[in-house]
Amino acid sequence: MPVWGVWLDDAFFFSTGRKSRKGQNLAANPACTIANDNGEEAVIIEGLATPVEESAPLKRIAAVYKKKYKLDPRSMNEPIFIVRPSTVFGFIEKSFPKSATRWKFTNL
Repeated sequence: MPVWGVWLDDAFFFSTGRKSRKGQNLAANPACTIANDNGEEAVIIEGLATPVEESAPLKRIAAVYKKKYKLDPRSMNEPIFIVRPSTVFGFIEKSFPKSATRWKFTNL
């Protein structure tokens, strides 16, 4: 699923509504595959999405998110998730398939 989000401390953070299909799916099963919103320079992340609940990390996430999107995700009063990647795929459309790369992470 393409989502808005930010990369911070070796993890990807994003928000979604609790009642959205995505939010309901994550509540039932945290395994997910997400993608950035730029198909020309695609990054696809596989991992487990878990809600962030502590205020100190939420404050840091909000600062990075606000710098990128001019919006504090905490203002939506919806969960903010962290995904620590198990696998990441990336490619640049203009040089695909030559640029296609896969990274595996084992220290989760």
